[in-house]
Amino acid sequence: MELFDMDEWIRWIKQARHTLTSAERDMFSGDYAWSCFKSQQSAEFALKALVRGAGRFVAGHSTLKLFEGLKEMGFEFPEQMPKWCRELDRHYIPPRYPDAYPAGSPFEYYDRDTAEQAVLFAEQVIRFAEEVVADAKTD
Repeated sequence: MELFDMDEWIRWIKQARHTLTSAERDMFSGDYAWSCFKSQQSAEFALKALVRGAGRFVAGHSTLKLFEGLKEMGFEFPEQMPKWCRELDRHYIPPRYPDAYPAGSPFEYYDRDTAEQAVLFAEQVIRFAEEVVADAKTD
């Protein structure tokens, strides 16, 4: 990987891992809505680690849009990446706003299965980002 900013990469990927660890703690303690939000955030940070490592700036929070931008930059992705991103992006706004649903509060709409899936998908995104950089270092 030519001209890849490893310092910026490390800064963002460390935050991605830290946020995923927090999402896992929330899941295990029953705070499923926050676990889902943090899972989305961790995947976002991992994809932004690639973007920022490549010396680019990107605005926005959609993992799907980050994925699409990285694909245009020439990154190759697993076939399941769009699915992971779409699922994770669904957890960006609703867990945080009491009026995200027509009645009740967001935490009432999340369960362990949903949180487990979000954590798993985020882990897959982070692992992919880490493998891209590890593979590039060996080339």
